[in-house]
Amino acid sequence: MSATLKGAAALRVFSCFAFGYLLSYALRSINAVIAPALVTELHLSNADLGLLSSAYFVAFGCMQLPLGIWLDKYGPRRTEAALLLLAALGALVFASSSTLMGLWIGRALIGIGVSACLMAALKGYRQWFPMEQQGRLASWMLMAGTSGALSASVPVTLLLPHTGWRALFYGMALLLLLTAAGLFFLLRDAEQHADATVPVAANAAAGGYRTIFRAPYFWRIAALGFVNHAMFAALQTLWAGPWLTTVLGASEDQASGMLFAMNLILMLAYLALGWAAPRLVRAGWDMNRLIIIGTAGMALAQAAMVVAGGSAAWLLLLVLALCVPVTSLVQSGSGLAFPAALAGRANAAYNLTLFLGAFTWQWGFGVLVDLIKAGGAAPAMAFRLTMAAMVLLQLAALGYFLFHRVEPDKYAQ
Repeated sequence: MSATLKGAAALRVFSCFAFGYLLSYALRSINAVIAPALVTELHLSNADLGLLSSAYFVAFGCMQLPLGIWLDKYGPRRTEAALLLLAALGALVFASSSTLMGLWIGRALIGIGVSACLMAALKGYRQWFPMEQQGRLASWMLMAGTSGALSASVPVTLLLPHTGWRALFYGMALLLLLTAAGLFFLLRDAEQHADATVPVAANAAAGGYRTIFRAPYFWRIAALGFVNHAMFAALQTLWAGPWLTTVLGASEDQASGMLFAMNLILMLAYLALGWAAPRLVRAGWDMNRLIIIGTAGMALAQAAMVVAGGSAAWLLLLVLALCVPVTSLVQSGSGLAFPAALAGRANAAYNLTLFLGAFTWQWGFGVLVDLIKAGGAAPAMAFRLTMAAMVLLQLAALGYFLFHRVEPDKYAQ
């Protein structure tokens, strides 16, 4: 049974975790806005830009397995606070570097440092809040993350001419340090009170990652994480901006406004799902049905983007944003399918597939665009053909989830 934090303690826990994830998502997304400045200053190709941005994802992904162990052993408060200090160091390295290698190292340190921002929250919620609130809390965390993506669109575009991208990263380093301090000091009492009410099973974590990776249900949801969820992450955090400017001919300012609108709709959709999910469960809805409907909508919206043109074509990004929040159900399901003592490992294992996928598709998208262009295609056509390939892969992963009907019940305790 989970403890139940209430009132000010519950709000303090959520606010600290949510602000950390907001910063994490802002740092994940910011390259989509500063990409033109980086390309101009460092003379990067599309493949270079994809590799630089994907440093965050590959470092983040490599942290997931040890992170799951640390979360289960040391708890979410201490684990996330310590790692955010590395994120602050990475922001300082990124801000002060003038070579591709230096920027890559800084970006990788940021990825390592913010790797616990969502997983620590989900671990804490799994321990300290009732089961029926888990879907809502996961959706609201992703809403907070989308707020970070919003802050990395129009606000960054407005600040960039006045501060430059380096000053932005110095500011992020300061915010990361303050967040680490808040998590460590402000959540100590809430953690001690909540943990004291949670019974501890001596052998609850027996089997560790072996139990998770042997579970067929894990691989059912991991397919959606590696392909469908990760492809949207690659689009949102990098390739949506170049898509708007290269394929639809939008200016950088117009693209920034369009990205802001997409992330605003996404944030509101997460908020709506957080409100609706418990009610749908009580009404007898199967969460798998919602996942299938939402991920199918994501693939169809991107398929329409492949062929759409004209001034209104960017609105398909809003349709895509309306469908994406079902990924929060997939993500929270990974932790709920296993005992609470394994929740950190289960969430981290899913996140590993997500971020390895995001690294693969963020870099691979740029590589494929460059290859198609080298074959003689116009830049816009290269982007369209690359997106078409991404859609086919998403449909294949959705088909696996749809027809590989295994359930998690026997793993949960």
